[in-house]
Amino acid sequence: MAYVYVQLLVWYLMFTCSKTIGHGSGVAQRKQEEANVTLFLHNHNLSFLFSLLWLSNSSLLATLMEVKYQEEYIRNSRGVNLFTCRWLPVSSPKALVFLCHGYGMECGDFMKGCGTKLASHGYAVFGIDYEGHGRSMGARCYINKFDDLVADCCTYFNSISEKEEYRKKKRFLYGESMGGAVALVAHRKEAHFWDGAVLVAPMCKISEKVKPHRVVISILTKVEDVIPRWKIVPTTDVIDSAFKDPVKREKIRGNKLIYQQKPRLKTALELLRTSMALEQSLNQVRLPFLVLHGEADSVTDPEVSKALYNEASSKDKSIKIYPGMCHALTAGETDQNINIVFADIISWLDARSSSSHARHLLHHHSAM
Repeated sequence: MAYVYVQLLVWYLMFTCSKTIGHGSGVAQRKQEEANVTLFLHNHNLSFLFSLLWLSNSSLLATLMEVKYQEEYIRNSRGVNLFTCRWLPVSSPKALVFLCHGYGMECGDFMKGCGTKLASHGYAVFGIDYEGHGRSMGARCYINKFDDLVADCCTYFNSISEKEEYRKKKRFLYGESMGGAVALVAHRKEAHFWDGAVLVAPMCKISEKVKPHRVVISILTKVEDVIPRWKIVPTTDVIDSAFKDPVKREKIRGNKLIYQQKPRLKTALELLRTSMALEQSLNQVRLPFLVLHGEADSVTDPEVSKALYNEASSKDKSIKIYPGMCHALTAGETDQNINIVFADIISWLDARSSSSHARHLLHHHSAM
């Protein structure tokens, strides 16, 4: 079935490009277009082709990239059904990567590019939509307790790691924006469980530029239990700020699984408390990590990532600041910029997944 789709898509591309070439305004333009078509067919850039045709089927895209995609619902300790998904390589994985998505986001569609990319490079990638997010049940984007959200992730991640085929594989957290906070709190709860983390524009400290006055926080705290779910917290259009590429920006706006309304009062306060708590404990971060941030990010301040890098106790830590890039480094930039970011991520993961030591031996040694 996948072969039929490939044939249809290639025929469509050739027909479209032949029409474009035939109606070009000049010889130089036609030669450039012919070169572009040749380069495209040579590289078999299937993910771009799907983007071109506005197709977003995660399972089909994974099939074409020689990656197995699966979905499953699990139930958390509060009886809420949560959506989970995974991208698996064709051979035994180098390591396990656990995705923590950002505020209002989801894994199955929004992070399919990330999941497919990492799995195509040999990693088993697992994602979960938090309660109230994406395809999971619960009030939309309502976070009653941030620790509950982290606990759900840890329970799911642990259940995967305990499988016989994965027990000796290294485990990496991958967090974007608010997901960076999820990853850091998860690490704090189970410090020796994780072998490293990739943190993309993480929410781990409130920038002084946007930190609310303590009087404002006090007032909001007094009414949070009265109107916890009210969508009254003023905010700028995060999608406009986060996604530089206009085509990708509009595609995100069309994703009905992404929450695009004002934050709920309780949710906003939970995120604020979590960020402030992390800010006070950055020196307790001890696991190997790579933190990446766009220099032009106006959603989470790049100074936050610099503070994490400078204050963390980790002996193995790396930071990448990308000039001119914005918040959504892996989904909102130009294709060229996204490829640069993923090349850095994959290089970092490869360097820490290539050890010949089984992880249980490594951890036994470090505990002695």
